[in-house]
Amino acid sequence: MSRRTRTTTAVLTSVATVAATALILSGGAAATSTAAAADCGVLFDDFHYASPTDSAFSGAGWTTRNDVGSPGVPGARWLTSNVTFPTVNGERVAQLAAGTDGSAAGTTHSEMYQNQLRFFDGTYASRVRFTDAPDSGTDGDHVNETYFTISPLRYDRDPLYSELDFSEYLPNGGWGGPTADYQTSWYTYWNNPTWDGLRTSTAQNRSFAGWHDIVTQVSGGHVKYFIDGVQTADHTTDAQGNPVYPRTPMSINYNMWFIDTAGHTSGTSVYTEQVDWTYYAGNQVVSPSDAVARAGQYRTAGTSHVDTVSGCTTPTTPTTTTKPTTPTTPTTPTTPTQPANCSTAAEWDWGTVYLAGQRVKHNAHLWQANWWTQGSEPGLTAQWADLGHC
Repeated sequence: MSRRTRTTTAVLTSVATVAATALILSGGAAATSTAAAADCGVLFDDFHYASPTDSAFSGAGWTTRNDVGSPGVPGARWLTSNVTFPTVNGERVAQLAAGTDGSAAGTTHSEMYQNQLRFFDGTYASRVRFTDAPDSGTDGDHVNETYFTISPLRYDRDPLYSELDFSEYLPNGGWGGPTADYQTSWYTYWNNPTWDGLRTSTAQNRSFAGWHDIVTQVSGGHVKYFIDGVQTADHTTDAQGNPVYPRTPMSINYNMWFIDTAGHTSGTSVYTEQVDWTYYAGNQVVSPSDAVARAGQYRTAGTSHVDTVSGCTTPTTPTTTTKPTTPTTPTTPTTPTQPANCSTAAEWDWGTVYLAGQRVKHNAHLWQANWWTQGSEPGLTAQWADLGHC
């Protein structure tokens, strides 16, 4: 749907709702059967974290947005504090919140995402709780509750741009339409002279309040969407014949935001979306029932996080070394390293998306992005390689 420009059955107790409200206002594969937990190319996360600042959360590759920018209400803030991990029915869940008082300054959104572009063919699955009404305040806002994958748009009409919206749930409607859950596969979009895009979309115009198993199979040029085991769409091309099958690796994302404030009536309203678990099996077509079963296997085994997306490695036998019999010739001292050339590099900017290989200046050093990154400060995260002092 028209939303992008990127720089990138449980009820909460009243106490938890008040606490959440305070935070808001403060700021090509072969089919497989059920498999063992040691599969390669897998991501599973049960979201057993204390907070978004938990080192285990960032260590598992997750990042939250904490900035101002699109999509959504212009001028609204994206807050790390809007992502929490409450216990629901004895299990930790990830909770995303969004709140609004009808003004841009009083509107906040939330997002968490995998900060590397490493998800492509395969099967994506997640158990998500959507809500039709706010936890507090008046109902009627045009809120968007989501689960999707995305790559950066390098430039307008970028033919490699890839995005799959597994679910964009609009309980109160939006974009001129009624209540709907959208599955959308993208070819590309552009910002100038006016925003528009090329994609194909399918909508279910009914309530999806409550917990749902959302599964998407990406294989052989087809993107097949399922909700609770029922196929809702099979996308291959847009209306112009452009492929909507992904063309480049993506990140996995969840966010919650307001399309506009046109539906707001009075006071402050706070909405939440919850995520029980997420699962990805690279280069595998996994049936919806098997995907849910695999997640259940991890949980039964007490495994809260698995990440073998980059592959599994087999330990190698250490190489035997022998003591040299002849003294080696001393090495010639190397010429001292010259300062990095920072003359053509721009200053690092929090809100800008950087792709692998792009260079910036920060704190008198030259840095090069190791992969897609946004909002990760050079020198503090693994997203950047230090090329030396300027």
